[in-house]
Parts: sequence; structure tokens; C-alpha cells
Amino acid sequence: MYSAIVFLPLLGFLIAGIFGRWLGPRGAQLVTSGLLVVSAVLAIIAFPNVTFGGVTEHVQIMTWIDSGAFESDWRLRIDALTAVMLVVVTSVSALVHIYSIGYMSHDPHQPRFFAYLSLFTFAMLMLVTADNFIQLFFGWEGVGLASYLLIGFWYQKPSANAAAIKAFVVNRVGDFGLILGIATIFLTIGSVEFDTVFKAIPHFATKTFMFLGHEVPLVTTISLLLFMGAMGKSAQFMLHTWLPDAMEGPTPVSALIHAATMVTAGVFLVARCSPIFEFSPTALTFVTFIGATTAFFAATIGLVQNDIKRVIAYSTCSQLGYMFAALGVGAYEAAMFHLFTHAFFKALLFLGSGSVIHAMSDEQDMRKMGGLYKLIPATYAMMVIGTLALTGFPLTAGYFSKDAIIEATYAGHNPMHMYAFGMTVFAAFLTSFYSWRLIFMTFHGKPRADHHTMEHVHESPLVMLVPLVILAMGALGAGLIFERFFIGEAHETFWLEAIYRGAANHVMHDMHNIPEWAGFLPTAMMVLGFALSWLFYIARPDLPAELARTQEPLYKFLLNKWYFDELYDFIFVRPAFWIGRLFWKQGDGRIIDGMGPDGISARVVDVTRGLVRLQTGYVYHYAFAMLLGVAALATYFMLGGVR
Repeated sequence: MYSAIVFLPLLGFLIAGIFGRWLGPRGAQLVTSGLLVVSAVLAIIAFPNVTFGGVTEHVQIMTWIDSGAFESDWRLRIDALTAVMLVVVTSVSALVHIYSIGYMSHDPHQPRFFAYLSLFTFAMLMLVTADNFIQLFFGWEGVGLASYLLIGFWYQKPSANAAAIKAFVVNRVGDFGLILGIATIFLTIGSVEFDTVFKAIPHFATKTFMFLGHEVPLVTTISLLLFMGAMGKSAQFMLHTWLPDAMEGPTPVSALIHAATMVTAGVFLVARCSPIFEFSPTALTFVTFIGATTAFFAATIGLVQNDIKRVIAYSTCSQLGYMFAALGVGAYEAAMFHLFTHAFFKALLFLGSGSVIHAMSDEQDMRKMGGLYKLIPATYAMMVIGTLALTGFPLTAGYFSKDAIIEATYAGHNPMHMYAFGMTVFAAFLTSFYSWRLIFMTFHGKPRADHHTMEHVHESPLVMLVPLVILAMGALGAGLIFERFFIGEAHETFWLEAIYRGAANHVMHDMHNIPEWAGFLPTAMMVLGFALSWLFYIARPDLPAELARTQEPLYKFLLNKWYFDELYDFIFVRPAFWIGRLFWKQGDGRIIDGMGPDGISARVVDVTRGLVRLQTGYVYHYAFAMLLGVAALATYFMLGGVR
């Protein structure tokens, strides 16, 4: 069963990719979507067997690498952590496949699109079922490749190509750290198998090594290198710049990347490697800082974005920051709980925004929307449900998981825990504000689109609405149903050995004993954010423009995304182009070619050009040359003599 869950998406990719031309759009849709639905059903069946059965299973696929002392089998690791990810990845991917049947109905390249979606899902499943770091890296890079193909799916658009390249390059920065971390683990421990590495780590907890004359803690170095990979894939602060540009891909791709695959890979990696991170308080403190900073910084940018998909993209970035803040304080279960619930309401919001874009004839600018709630009421209802869950409205999925993270940061013990608490609480206020801003600008107020566009506004077909309804059910009920298992009284029997916490880590117990005001604060921030958004975009719609005028430097700072793109362009891109041009023009052109092939050929041409000038065609010139030759020969014999 577990092999089928993983390999059915690969089968769909191969069939649609190889035989798509003969299958046609309908055949590719049915094959890939059908196989994903089967995979999702099997994952849901396996979920209680694994999580409540309490057994970690290993499924041998094949011997993969056997070189000298190095062995790495292709083996599936099935435990509670894997089971959660299998449900998230397969269920969201199956719904995205079904939704895409309607959304991509007019695209001429549907077989290729559905093949890429299935490849993306397979790569993520390979990642989450990995039993060693090599297999994890294989899935990790597969996800990167598939994201490149999907973000740049509309390759006729220069902006899509640029976004795909940007995502690929920025992720290589993080992947460089990940592969160094894996190499360090192998060179230190002599294995890349999870069980072997995790058992050996306590013996290396106090070990150090010399680097540039400094003594460096070994486990901290490994942890930070692994986290560098997680930062890139999960778009954390400073390695986040690819995420908003990824919106250039089709909307179903955005939902898949931001809800279930790719960006959650970094969270999964840190949770999987909890037996390593628990022995490095320094690394966990850094994780806390980066996560909390990301939660705040991405939320500030979301306040002023006008593209409906970019608002949700920065929301994803911010929510990932929440997850890493929880991981940093040792609340791995809370982070995974938010990953689980976030998948439902974030996929709902992205697919709901796709329904809006579909209704608005591909318009994405919220400033050109408004007054849509009467024209597309089903989409409006689904978007409101997703927004309630995202902002943490009581009893929705986000209420249980996001509030648990904020409580965990308060109860944490590392030096950054109160910083994380303050940032996540303030981010909760910002999240509520920009989320309701999206709803009010898109669905309420006067219509701001042209008459022609408003005439053609229509509700999406059932094939697009049914996935929204299913996701809405998860956004409403997933927290209430699973709270006791993920973070409640049954969490220890639910997770068992899938997550490791050190003897000094009591955060999951302490988070239930924080002061009442700290637990109530996120809900208060949610209400305050809603009230302020209502004031700005319903009661006094003139206020945002006035505030933008009076606070123009701050507004431009946020609108330009803290100028990270410009900063990286100045620090990295331009110097890289300058160095490349220097090596091209001066090194390759002037030195290598100039002194090598081009230089030699040029000298030959010069010599031959001089010799050609002697060929005048006049007999007396040739006679004169012969006379000079005879004179030279005679002189040689007279002066040099003959021996």
C-alpha cells in the first residue's frame, strides 16, 4: 500500500508525459487525477494505522547505492510524521488536479501540465518517505526541478521564465547548505541512514572541530547547515525572494507549492531532524529568530500588495515563519499541527483566488475588483471560510494551530522565545488586517472593473467548486478534530518516536499553563485587525490612500518588499554579471582567444596578406625578385663558403 501511495503519481506522470499526445487533454486529466485520488484514499486509510498503531515501518524498494563502505538503500520510512505528510500532500494534490480540470480547460498544453503536477507530487512523496539523507536530497532536488517546470509553465511569458530561474537559483543557495550538512554527517558518523545518525548524535553533542583556527561545535554546524536548506525551500527571511515571483505560474501550481509541497519541506526537514536539533540550543535559538522575523516581515509586506495571489503568497511566507518559530522553541508537534491545518485553508484561499481570477477574465489586481460577492457567492463563501481559518477565528483550524504556536513561544526557554512571542502576536494582527483587506477589496464596495469585465463575471464550474468545499470542511474542522492528537492529551501516543524531544524540553506541557492574557492575546489581535480593516476599506475607503500619502516612505518601503530584490541585485546580481562579462570579454575573448586560436589565425592572415602583395602579375617584378635571389645566393657562397 505504501509503495502504491508513492509510485502512483509517478505512473501518472509517465503516462501523461509520454502518451499525452495520444491521450489528449481529457485522457491526461483522468489518468493523473484518478491515480492521485487513489493515492490520497490510500494515504487516508494508512493514517490511523500508522499514527494509532504506533509502529514505524520500513518498506524496502531496492538497493540504490553500494560503493565501498557507503551504502544507501531506497527504502520508505513510514511513521507518524510521514503519515501526516502523506495525507497533506496527496489530498491537496488530488484536489488541485481535479480543480485544474476546470481552471486549465482552455490551455493547449494540458497533458504536460498534469504530468508536471504528478511529478511534483511524486518528488514530494519521495522526500517525506525518505529513510536516509540521500533519498531525502533526491526528493528535495526533484521538488526543485518540478517547481521550475511549473512556475515557468507558460514559457512564452518572459516574467514566468525569470520567476522560474529565480526560484531555481535562490533554492540552490539553500541546497548548498543542505548538501554540506549531509556531507558533514557522513564524514563524521559514516552513515546517512536516519536511525544510525540519530543514535550517534548524542555521542557527538560536545564534539568540536577546527575551522579557520576556531573551535566550532559539530552538532551546531550540522544543524545550521541543514536549516540553511530549510530556509531556502521554505522561503524564510533572506531566502524568501523567490516565493512571490512564483505566482507567475498557474494558480493551481501556487496552491500546490504554497499549501502542501515544497515550502513545507523545510518544516518537515527540521521536524524529522529533531534528534539533531535538540542537541544544539544555539541552532534552535537561530531557528526561532529567523521564524519569528519571517512571520513579522512577510506580514508587513502583505499589507500593501495589490495582486490577490501575492497577498496570499506573503501570507504563506508569514505562516511558515510561525512554524519555524515553533520548531525553534522545541514545539515540533505544534509546528506540524499548523502545517497540517495550514494546508487546508491556504489551498482553499489560493484555489478560491483562482476562482476569482477565472471569473474576472484573468484579472489579478484587487484595485480592479470589488462588488463581487453577489455575482460569485459560492467563491465568496469559500474565501471567507479560508480567511476565518487563517486569522484564527475561534474553533476554525487556524485557531487551534496558530494559537498553539503563539502559546508555545511564550512557554519556550531559549533566549529568543519572548521575541518570537511578540513578533507572532503582532503578525496575528497584521494577518487579520491584510486578510480582511483582501476580502473587502475583492468582494465588497463598488465594482471597479470595466463594464465589459463585470458583464462576464460568472461562478466557477462544479469541478472547481467541489475541491473548494472539501478544503473548506478541512479549514473548519481539522483543528477541532485533530487538536487532541497533535498537541493535546494524546499527542505522545500519536507521535511516539517520530519526533524527539530532549529531557529538558517541556514546552508542550508548559504551553498549556501560560497566563490567560497571553492565550487570549491572539484572538484580540484577530478582532482588532478585522475592525481596522473594516474601517479602512468599508467605512472610510479614503483612508488607505490618505495614509499612503502621509506615510509615503514607509508605504514605498513595504510596497517594494523591504527592497530585498534591489539589494540582492546590487550586491549579487550586478557583480556576478560584471565578473561574467569580464571573464567573457577580457579572459576568454582577449587572452584565451586573442593569444590562442584567434591570435594564431590572425598572424597567419597577416603573413599571407603580405605574401599576396608580392604576387603582382608583372614579369619584371618576378625577374627582379629572381635577381635578388641570385645575388643573395652568390653573397652567401662568397662570404660563408661551402664545406
